[in-house]
Amino acid sequence: MRQLLLRFRPTDALQWVFLGFLALLLLGGALGGLLNQPALLLPALAVVALVVVLAEWRWLYYGLFLTLPFTFEIPLLGGFRMDVASEPFMLALTACVPLLLGPGHLRQLRPREWRHPLLLLPLLLIAWATFDIIFSVDKLKSVKYVAAKVWYYVPFMLGTLLVVRRPADFWRVATCYVGAATVQMLFWVIPRHAPYGFSFGAVNGAVLPFFRNHVIYAAMLSQLLPLALGLAQQATKRWQRQAWYWAAGILFFGLLTSYTRASWLAIPAAGFYYLVLRWRLTRLLLVGFAAAVIGTAIFFVQEDNFMRFAPDYEKTIWHGDDFGAHLASTYKFQDVSGMERVYRWVAATQMIADKPLTGSGPSTFYPEYKRHTITGFRTYVSDNPEHSTTHNYFLLMLAEQGVPGFVLFCILLSSALLTAERLYHRSATRPEVQRIVLAVALALVVIIFHLFLNELIEVDKVGSLFLVGLAVLIRAGSWLREDDSSTSMVGVLPRQPQGVGAPAE
Repeated sequence: MRQLLLRFRPTDALQWVFLGFLALLLLGGALGGLLNQPALLLPALAVVALVVVLAEWRWLYYGLFLTLPFTFEIPLLGGFRMDVASEPFMLALTACVPLLLGPGHLRQLRPREWRHPLLLLPLLLIAWATFDIIFSVDKLKSVKYVAAKVWYYVPFMLGTLLVVRRPADFWRVATCYVGAATVQMLFWVIPRHAPYGFSFGAVNGAVLPFFRNHVIYAAMLSQLLPLALGLAQQATKRWQRQAWYWAAGILFFGLLTSYTRASWLAIPAAGFYYLVLRWRLTRLLLVGFAAAVIGTAIFFVQEDNFMRFAPDYEKTIWHGDDFGAHLASTYKFQDVSGMERVYRWVAATQMIADKPLTGSGPSTFYPEYKRHTITGFRTYVSDNPEHSTTHNYFLLMLAEQGVPGFVLFCILLSSALLTAERLYHRSATRPEVQRIVLAVALALVVIIFHLFLNELIEVDKVGSLFLVGLAVLIRAGSWLREDDSSTSMVGVLPRQPQGVGAPAE
């Protein structure tokens, strides 16, 4: 027996690591099962992450996008919660990326990229949020917000700039995310939704536990559609092109059966922006939209005109599985979800008027908004047990971070759209770059459209692609500058000396 045990004794460091991993896995699994705490498996997973980091840290990056559609929230000790597996990946990448950007690796990013507005503006947003903690009504929540922003921005922006070195790298990332989302639909959502006839009432149950509700699910699908179509267009083999078109069709079917009005409208909005992009009308669109928003705000504020739109409490109800009645109630201002948004928008405007410069502090809208509500707009769901916020990210920025945070965010969005337009036309002779710019620009427009009705940029499945899109636009500019530099050198290279016997020119 002793001889048999000696045979299994580890003989090198790798075997000891593997043995330690097995011990942690068994112990964590046993305790996690007994105490109903899945988080106790994290130490064993940390060993796997460490091995992966030591072997090739880029696997963490691609693994993050492979697992994003399957991420779900688990409780931790002390009342905290974590999105698994995305947040462990994000934390590991947050530790890895600064090491790769240290003094010995600064050339990983070009000097122009460090100074790019799409990189500086997010840093300014984090800096303002950090400063705004001083004025926050709940400093602990605001500190958590800033910390979460750091482990979003580092992996998804800086990590993308380190991984996406050439166009093929971007499509590899898109393959991971689109492919994983398609697999999830085929093997999880569709089989769970089909027995109910793909009904409106069953969609929330079908997407659990990977999505809190059908809104996040639909937002993910709609933002991935431009990437799926881009993957099909850049495919070099017929079967690959057909596979990606099938994937796009599956995502579109999921979008249709999600019954999410904002995501449905986001697709034609992206199509409209494609025309704006082609005709170089982004500046005109931004100016016109800003003028329309300011004019609308002035109209509602004057003489309390917004009170005309207060709902009838008894008629503003949820229509259950009747999606037709749900749509009809929307334009009659009797849809409970739509009018609940108005209830919180009115509260947000009251908060803005109270603290226009600093707001209430990052991540403090709930429960602060309840002190600023107007009873006339109350609905059946105004108790808000899920602790959701404004359902309008722009109002949320104004209410929580004041005018400076709002202005910085609007400048960031405007810069992204203007950069996309400029790069799209500059890359006319580089179709492999132009396809990437177009796919990213349309995905960003889909996300921006959702921000008027939700705050999904704080959700890992949506905010991740937003930040990746900004980083890819920065990198696309570098690809085009390199191409311009190489073209400008043609004809100015020094003439090579002629060899003996070489014919004279």
